[in-house]
Amino acid sequence: MGLSPYPDIFSLRGEVALVTGGGTGIGLAIARTMAAAGARVVLVGRREAELRAAVAKIGEGAGFVVHDITRTEAAGALVERVTREVGPITCLVNNAGIHLKKAAVETTPEEFETVLRTHILGAHALTRAVAPGMIERHHGTILFTASMASLIGIPLVIAYTAAKSAMVGMVRGYSTEFSPHGVRVNAIAPGWIETEMSRKALEADTARRNKVLGRTPMARLGQPEDIGWAAVYLASPAAKFVTGVTLPVDGGVSIGF
Repeated sequence: MGLSPYPDIFSLRGEVALVTGGGTGIGLAIARTMAAAGARVVLVGRREAELRAAVAKIGEGAGFVVHDITRTEAAGALVERVTREVGPITCLVNNAGIHLKKAAVETTPEEFETVLRTHILGAHALTRAVAPGMIERHHGTILFTASMASLIGIPLVIAYTAAKSAMVGMVRGYSTEFSPHGVRVNAIAPGWIETEMSRKALEADTARRNKVLGRTPMARLGQPEDIGWAAVYLASPAAKFVTGVTLPVDGGVSIGF
């Protein structure tokens, strides 16, 4: 059997990708690269103006739905709407999340629960809503945006660490259940990526920026598109035998000293 033409093996033509938290940063980069690879993308978020601006940047083949993923009871309705208006969802990107920088002993159970509700319960509700259709069609990919906090200890982010670490376990669990039915489940663990939010934070804290760069063997921040193209790979036929994996895209942080 001959090999597929090189560009086609990474193509997402015919795919419909639902990207949560797709209005800015890494989520927008994932949506843009998937659209560039041929997918129709639907961005999900809470702020309409942000989503509308993101769709304008992506151009043809992109749309959005205003939706709060913490409304877990509405996940099924969201999936039904996208399926009706765009087509069956073949790629779900669980990217939406919130951050909480606070000492562990000062993090209240209520704050902890809020972080888990977005990262874990919201992602599970959507996964639960899209998976039956993917399983029935014997085709689909589910991606999670994990974190360095899934792999190494980072101070002052205990709730975020718990949520992102849980994601890695969910990827293993989902993949063992879904993969026999043609549905692959993977995660990407970004290192320090230069988004507008991270740039402002590091510019205001030179010591932290130096620590981040000193810990990164490639000695620079990553770009959002670095995560986007990794997502394209994991969703494409090139990764058809890859499931249950958490892929660090981190410039070497997770293996560096």
